Amino acid sequence: MLAAMLRRGAVIVLGLMFGCRTATPVQPASPVAQASAVSVAGPVRAPAGRVDAAKITVLSTMLADKGVGEWGFAALVEADGRRILFDTGARPDTVLRNAETLGIDLRTVTDVVLSHHHDDHVGGLMTLREAVVGQSPGALATVHVGAGMFAPRRIDGRDVNSMIAIKAAFERTGGKFVVHDKPTELGPGIWVTGPVPRVHPERNWSGSRKVEQGGAWVEDTLVEDQSLVLDTERGLVVLAGCGHAGLVNTVTHARASIRAAPVLAAIGGFHLFEADDEQLAWTAQQLRAVGLAEFYGGHCTGIEAVYRFRALLGFERRESLVAAVGGRYVLGEGIVPGALAH
Repeated sequence: MLAAMLRRGAVIVLGLMFGCRTATPVQPASPVAQASAVSVAGPVRAPAGRVDAAKITVLSTMLADKGVGEWGFAALVEADGRRILFDTGARPDTVLRNAETLGIDLRTVTDVVLSHHHDDHVGGLMTLREAVVGQSPGALATVHVGAGMFAPRRIDGRDVNSMIAIKAAFERTGGKFVVHDKPTELGPGIWVTGPVPRVHPERNWSGSRKVEQGGAWVEDTLVEDQSLVLDTERGLVVLAGCGHAGLVNTVTHARASIRAAPVLAAIGGFHLFEADDEQLAWTAQQLRAVGLAEFYGGHCTGIEAVYRFRALLGFERRESLVAAVGGRYVLGEGIVPGALAH
């Protein structure tokens, strides 16, 4: 199996983009229509600008130097003066408490990007919005999601998509959702990918959930899964929540739709904690082919995957690290991990 995957990888790398020979793509589920959500079909073109200065600070993951850890993910993205909250953690108050501990003022953050509907990424949204709306009505008021976010989901017949109820409550505060079905530039060099095509055979979901599609309940492949990408002069910085679409699929999509640049850094959760040696070796080979320079893995990435990438990609210790609350990535400086994960 590995040999076949490596042969596929070799063919792909020889092209301008590594994504032309593929497994059969997973077909996306039809999202539930939401009358009050704004639907955006973003441009697929070369962006008008590049990000010159950026910092990404982790606000929710398991390991914590300061604040509290949890099974969840969130990060504050600061890029050329623009501040965006990416995911909101699992427990209602984790990100709020950690932001206070780290001296981060969320009242100047206008936009939120949610990677997908799972509770460990959306659990803090309402608490955060309610904490800032009184003083700053425009704070955390616009939430960007991938198409399919509000589709009904079930496990053993039980409804599990909390985003349906969250949407109604959030909109009552004056906030709005923007639904993206294609890559969209939120600001010069700041992109959301929208749903990521599954062109490589990465299966990064449990299979336990069902999603309603065309009146039937089918396997939930988390078609809404999206990432945030910063396009910098040195390359692309990719930020993911869980990477259910697959890390290789995500960087393939980013390079095909934003810019065919090296991947400077991959940060966040990538759902590799259960990956076997074969999958990790294949993933590392694909990342080497696109020039990955730094890897900052948190949440569901798994500690072993971080260390394995360090060995497989020939990274120094400072180039492949486990993410921790309070740790950060700074464009031009690299990963600033904090004491525990150093």
